[in-house]
Amino acid sequence: MNFHVVTLFKEMFDSYLGESILGRAIKEKKISVSFVNPRLFVKGKYKKIWPDGNVSLQIDDRPYGGGPGMVMMAEPVISAVESIIKKISKKKNSKILIINFIPSAEKFTTTEAKKISRKYTDVIFICGRYEGIDRRLDKILKTKKYSIGDYVLTGGEIPAMVLIDSISRQVEGVLGNFNSREEERVSSSEVYTRPEVIEYKGKKYRVPKVLLSGNHKDIENWKQKTKNKK
Repeated sequence: MNFHVVTLFKEMFDSYLGESILGRAIKEKKISVSFVNPRLFVKGKYKKIWPDGNVSLQIDDRPYGGGPGMVMMAEPVISAVESIIKKISKKKNSKILIINFIPSAEKFTTTEAKKISRKYTDVIFICGRYEGIDRRLDKILKTKKYSIGDYVLTGGEIPAMVLIDSISRQVEGVLGNFNSREEERVSSSEVYTRPEVIEYKGKKYRVPKVLLSGNHKDIENWKQKTKNKK
């Protein structure tokens, strides 16, 4: 599985992708993650070269209809995505999905992660910033829109990390034991480990007796009951 991220802030991903399961998966080439900065595709009056040789690349502009903040222009982002598609198209049997993040869009789930991992070879994530991206981008690129929750974030980088993590777990070889995926077994929101008793401020906190019973049927029933417990 190959992930391609269109972002102004590649550095945000360095720590997350360099550690633990994802870091190992990248090292073992089970997945790959590449980045393209849409600012590099700015042109026309938005690209200014100053007398000292410095280059100013403006990727946002004021929103039509007024309102606070600035909106990312569609054209540089579209060009960035097209540059990725051009490289992918050189490979045989590639299947591409382009994802944009909208708070009001369909909620991303493990079911969606499974579908994507089975159907596509390459996923392109578009990480918006400021007040968002000119929505004509979605019509032109025919993006799939997702939300990771009913809240607004500063940019699309965190949602992209969430999807990379979730989809990668569905790629065989990424996890040490493919069947250890929580969604493939009865898991509970309540988990315990040693010691059997924790004493804190004079009060003892014990592991539920059923987990110490050795009765697998009772344990599975307990897990099922506590699976969605908050």
